[in-house]
Amino acid sequence: MTGSLWEVSVRVSWDQVFAWRMRRQFVDPRGKAGAVEVAARLGGVQAQVTSAAETAVAVRQSAGEPGGVVTALGEGALVKTWAMRGTLHALTPGMAVAVLSLMASARTWEKPSWQKAFGASPDEVADLVKAVAGILDGAVLTREQLVSALLAERRFQSMERELRSGWGALLKPLAWQGALCHGPTQGKTITFTNPASLIPGWAGIPEPDIAAPETITAYLGAYGPGTPEAFDAWLTRGSLRKTVVRRWFSELGDRLTEVEVDDRTGFILTEHADELAATEPAHSVRLLGPFDQYVLGPGTNDTALLPGDHRAKVSRTAGWISPLVLVDGRIAGTWEIDNGDLAVAMFDDAPLPKAGLQAEVPHIARATGQPVNGVRSA
Repeated sequence: MTGSLWEVSVRVSWDQVFAWRMRRQFVDPRGKAGAVEVAARLGGVQAQVTSAAETAVAVRQSAGEPGGVVTALGEGALVKTWAMRGTLHALTPGMAVAVLSLMASARTWEKPSWQKAFGASPDEVADLVKAVAGILDGAVLTREQLVSALLAERRFQSMERELRSGWGALLKPLAWQGALCHGPTQGKTITFTNPASLIPGWAGIPEPDIAAPETITAYLGAYGPGTPEAFDAWLTRGSLRKTVVRRWFSELGDRLTEVEVDDRTGFILTEHADELAATEPAHSVRLLGPFDQYVLGPGTNDTALLPGDHRAKVSRTAGWISPLVLVDGRIAGTWEIDNGDLAVAMFDDAPLPKAGLQAEVPHIARATGQPVNGVRSA
């Protein structure tokens, strides 16, 4: 935001930024934070694949087995719902209502392309919001039960295919408007409920101008320095009005400091500016699991973090995000567990950092719940 009210007062390198982000995100060093604290710090943990959410938390802990996310969801300390970029996340209740507000403000279901793809007009979505909120009031229903209740009304019968779809395209706008969220699982079967049933003192979805400061500060607290454009890409894939997002940033005033990072400028929370400036570059190897927030926060298009010619190895078909090898905070390869081995594919045929990878083996075995014998090239 050149020409803004801020003056650049901090100049740092990307090596400093990555070291600072790893520290903020409990990547290096690991800590004792539980699932709720990790999710709060990251602004949510992607939970489209439950095992990936568990790995994301467990790999950030110095000890402990996976299972913390499911436990926190069962206790209501975390809420699972469609949030950033329309994907399922486990979030703290406070972050959930803030994110849902901003997602709803994009009004993506009113776009002609969305209506054509999913067969529902804005008025029909509004009818669904009211109907689902009523059906789920004090109830926990499976998808089949919820859809059956809706199809009992003729006005919703034309939407049957999309309502039954596992992608949940018609249900996402309902989540963003506070009509439903995921409830406790029944074995392997997902359920839905009204968020008022899970979140104590539920007061509904706040206005976007009220929700924006919490969401922006959470984002910058984990993924800063960042720009309004990067924030919106993380949140809605760029669906919000640019002028609105920039206004939200501007209204934070002196809570933000503009930072110059090599050839870019971005914003950090002012309370973190001195800490970032004093951060020394990292010298470490770390392994993160699939769909990890470390890359989803800045985005896979951020070439400072992920070289553009290797993006397709991380952001794969069908939205799959590969497990990551970090060398000094930069994404330098991918990995998988294959026949009990940690199979690592380094970018540009770089040699395996064997000592660092070997030190990660017990953490990966613990965090994934899978035995890992040794390290080899993929």
